[in-house]
Amino acid sequence: MSDRLPLEGIRVLDLTRLLPGGFCSQMLSDFGAEVIKVEDTGPGDYIRYAPPLYEVTDAEVGADEGATRSGLYLSLNRGKRSIRLDLKSDGGKKAFGRLVPTADVVLEGFRPGVAERLGVDYEALRHINPGLVYCSISGYGQDGPARDRAGHDLNYLAATGMLAMTGQAGGPPIQPAGQIGDLGGGAMNAAFGILAALIEKGKSGKGQMVDISMTDGAFAWQAMAAGAALVDGTSPRRGEVLLGGGVLCYLTYEAADGWVSCGALEPKFWRAFCEGTGHEDLIELQFERPGGEAWEKVAAVFRERTREEWKSFNDQYDCCIEPILELDEALESDLFREREMIVEFDQPGIGPVRQIGSPIRMSRTPAADASAAPAIGADTKEVLGSAGFSPKEVEELFEAGVAAGPGGGGETEFRA
Repeated sequence: MSDRLPLEGIRVLDLTRLLPGGFCSQMLSDFGAEVIKVEDTGPGDYIRYAPPLYEVTDAEVGADEGATRSGLYLSLNRGKRSIRLDLKSDGGKKAFGRLVPTADVVLEGFRPGVAERLGVDYEALRHINPGLVYCSISGYGQDGPARDRAGHDLNYLAATGMLAMTGQAGGPPIQPAGQIGDLGGGAMNAAFGILAALIEKGKSGKGQMVDISMTDGAFAWQAMAAGAALVDGTSPRRGEVLLGGGVLCYLTYEAADGWVSCGALEPKFWRAFCEGTGHEDLIELQFERPGGEAWEKVAAVFRERTREEWKSFNDQYDCCIEPILELDEALESDLFREREMIVEFDQPGIGPVRQIGSPIRMSRTPAADASAAPAIGADTKEVLGSAGFSPKEVEELFEAGVAAGPGGGGETEFRA
């Protein structure tokens, strides 16, 4: 096993808040990148103030560090560093400008035009560091007719056609519990774009701008439905999508004590299910639509067993049937425990904390061991010093209010 992580030596200045940018830079941090959260001299990242997962008092963690109680914050920021600069001030802009030559990547998630108004857009920074990889994550991209529109994950899915196809025929669109636009469309594409740009930089020596639209990214997840529609002109509605509730063999069913998933899409799996339950008469009905007589027969079969009995049935017949777990059940499941997907680290003021780990497995350079998330502004002085600021200059920035350390920001209303 190598002692060196794959992204060791890469420095990321992360201007983002909330979920998409935080998840992206967490992926980079997990594999060795030094991620520096650049937060304002006020409350900082809103996600610090999400509802606390751990019930502790301000006295136990320190009043100025109470935000570290947020489970959402801890899940997105382990192993990072935090500095506080007022980018709306000339002194804050200049200080940030002196950090840029030390960085390989700048990541931002403002609405288009905000970075430019702050003077931290790509055009401004590439003159300071021509090799800079600059990634912007936004709802609808840096250009186009929707660039200035506000939005959230649900809105992005609405624009792609995905939301309209999700749910049962005749029913309302169903919003997914996972953030497909934020994470799949935004964070993961941003991480890929950043890494691709860094690899190209290794060949050309030049940086570039990476423009990530969460809506574009979610739209790309329509590869199957949209890919078919672009060729044959079909436009399936709710309840008609092959892998979205349109056929009996690929559906959720109520069991005796909860729900199970049936993914018996290939004929061999469906046949195994039918033969194993003694219902060979259902073999030819595999691709019938839900709601009819065939569906009622299949649904009745599933109600005959508990979730655990269906799990044992699948172990015997190998037909792609799995219990639908509640979140607490998934968190304690053998699958994720044995795959080491739950990591533990010591968070100052709280003690041992468990979070979801990296899903990326590498044989020689695995992800870094999980470590604590930073208190707001915990690393301001050290990071500025490493960029060449003298102790006197750092003190002057603090006295002018354009830089700050831990505490003193005050809380803000959490915005999801």
